[in-house]
Amino acid sequence: MTDDPVIEASGLGVRYARRRGWALRDCSFRLPAHRVCALVGPNGAGKSTLLVLAAGLLRPTEGTISAPPREETAYVGQDKPLYPQLTVEETLRMGRELNPGRWDGKAAARVVEEGGLDGRARIRSLSGGQRTRVALALALGKRPRLLLLDEPMADLDPLARHRLMGTLMADAAEHGTSVVMSSHIVAELEGACDHLLLVDGGRVRLSGPVDDLVAAHRLLTGPASAAADLAAHTVVESRTTGRRLTALTRPHGPVDAYTWQTDEPSLEEILLAHLRSPGAPALSLAPATAEAVRA
Repeated sequence: MTDDPVIEASGLGVRYARRRGWALRDCSFRLPAHRVCALVGPNGAGKSTLLVLAAGLLRPTEGTISAPPREETAYVGQDKPLYPQLTVEETLRMGRELNPGRWDGKAAARVVEEGGLDGRARIRSLSGGQRTRVALALALGKRPRLLLLDEPMADLDPLARHRLMGTLMADAAEHGTSVVMSSHIVAELEGACDHLLLVDGGRVRLSGPVDDLVAAHRLLTGPASAAADLAAHTVVESRTTGRRLTALTRPHGPVDAYTWQTDEPSLEEILLAHLRSPGAPALSLAPATAEAVRA
């Protein structure tokens, strides 16, 4: 483990000339190397813009972002552009020729072979899911320090998605690759990612290690008449059903165990509560230091 960031943003903002408002505004975060980061948020939140910035394909309107150079970064966008007239074999050969000295042909071939793809098939004849597999094979074959994936599994069936996710995570663990992956399927990310960025309305709402973010929240259930007791804590979201009140909170100090039932929320419950409550305070947690990890 290292504490050095693979991506670091400060006051980052992007405004498009033909679009009203900001795609991103005042975004600051630090992603340590060797993490697998889930980038989540609703449509139009700025996730794709953030990935394009990290890939070095777009300059910010304001603020700064630092990331590895392009030759050490692999980016797979939602459209997954490939040359339709080339075959699968020719596409992988092109990847090897464009990345001399870095190309990992075995990794690229493994991703293609696991999908049962015919190397002689032309890209234009492949299904959307098969093209996704070829694009990911090119990305892994590049052997990047940083792998940026924008909704990479959207056009795969559940079984293929599960298998390919396993391949990606095993490869990242073996080579220490830093991964940032956006997805709308929270359950898919929860078991694979150890870091989280929640972007909403062009701003970072949550940032930090997944386990630490979950540990910072508690789901409290108790009598609605005791709602005033929660004033000492940060309440992300609360709802009342009859005489019972349920609140997702970030406690500041002890909670009265006689009044409140305390449960650990799931990551999905935390994300949905923050998205339903745009006025809730943002939270950014720094990862543990390398010394703490070793201890």
